[in-house]
Amino acid sequence: MSVSHRLFTSLACVVLPLALTSAPAAADPVQIAAAGDIVSARAISAPGFFYANVWTITYRSTGATGQSNVVSGTVIVPKGGSANKPIVGYAPGTHGLGDQCAPSVHLAAGDEFEGLLIHQYATRGFAVAVTDYEGLGTPGDHTYTAGRAEGNAVLDIVRAAQRLPGSGLSPSAPVAIVGYSQGGHAAGWAAQLAPTYAPELNYKAFSVGAPPANLRVVADHNDGGPNVGLVLAAGIGLDAAYPDLSLDPFLNDAGRAGFADIRDDCTDDFSKFAGRRLADFTTTDVLNRPEWTARVNEQNLGGQRPARVPVLLYHSALDEILPVQVSDALRSSWCRAGANLTYWRLLIPGHAPTAATASPAVTSWVADRLAGQPAGGNC
Repeated sequence: MSVSHRLFTSLACVVLPLALTSAPAAADPVQIAAAGDIVSARAISAPGFFYANVWTITYRSTGATGQSNVVSGTVIVPKGGSANKPIVGYAPGTHGLGDQCAPSVHLAAGDEFEGLLIHQYATRGFAVAVTDYEGLGTPGDHTYTAGRAEGNAVLDIVRAAQRLPGSGLSPSAPVAIVGYSQGGHAAGWAAQLAPTYAPELNYKAFSVGAPPANLRVVADHNDGGPNVGLVLAAGIGLDAAYPDLSLDPFLNDAGRAGFADIRDDCTDDFSKFAGRRLADFTTTDVLNRPEWTARVNEQNLGGQRPARVPVLLYHSALDEILPVQVSDALRSSWCRAGANLTYWRLLIPGHAPTAATASPAVTSWVADRLAGQPAGGNC
């Protein structure tokens, strides 16, 4: 059973699915001017979200090297409630590399495997803005694991939700950024980037679940194992994010075929590479080339202090995909930098089950921060 299917099955034990209904008419596109501006918006009838207005949008953001780009995503706004409705910027976990894998595609179809996690926020009356990230649902390769691009994308979809005609969301609304796995990486980067990239948002909390906080450690841990496809996908993502990197000169025939194959795969398809090693696809140790070492290290979390609001970091010591040691080190780094950090080192068996099992407690922690309750942290 795939990671995403295991997550969906686990979530089904935590939250009950909701019924299908329709959504209102499409909003008109607005002029593109800056990061967070709407490029296009279309109201959709998203299965399960009968209690909310839902839009599929594209919006302006910023890539890893500072270039302007366009990202797709979904904005979910529960009907009624507060005029200053809180907004949760939701960073999804790994979905794959092909456009058909994008969370917006699956939310529109009603089969999004993180849908029940999203419902946990939306059914509390929070607006939820779900990014697809750069290149997932829009032209070009998905810049998978490129931290700045991920963090910018989730911050900018909160801005976009506030600017979306008909959303009714306030520029002063309380904001939380949440994510698990790849989403944890994105949420962690958003926490670090927020003070300089999007300082105007009214941040109340960041929730960072099981982030791949050190990509080299994660790559070494998974090389030759059942989840090595994630390492290959990261190679494509960083190659797409940085013009100074190039994979092709270092690929053998198997590598050219393998990378061409995975380039449009969803996560469930990555299992075809189980047991392979990076050395099976390359003519040299790419990760030890200076240009690759530098760019891989740039994606690591902990190089700067996160925003001065409560941050929750959580990770299971029994995670088989992302070793908990990367979060142990991140905790130390953020605590040294003076973060208001709460760290939960859990003992839940497995990466996907942790997302599901911990989700009610995580959602409640975030809701408390959005309500203005303090968090003391445990640095």
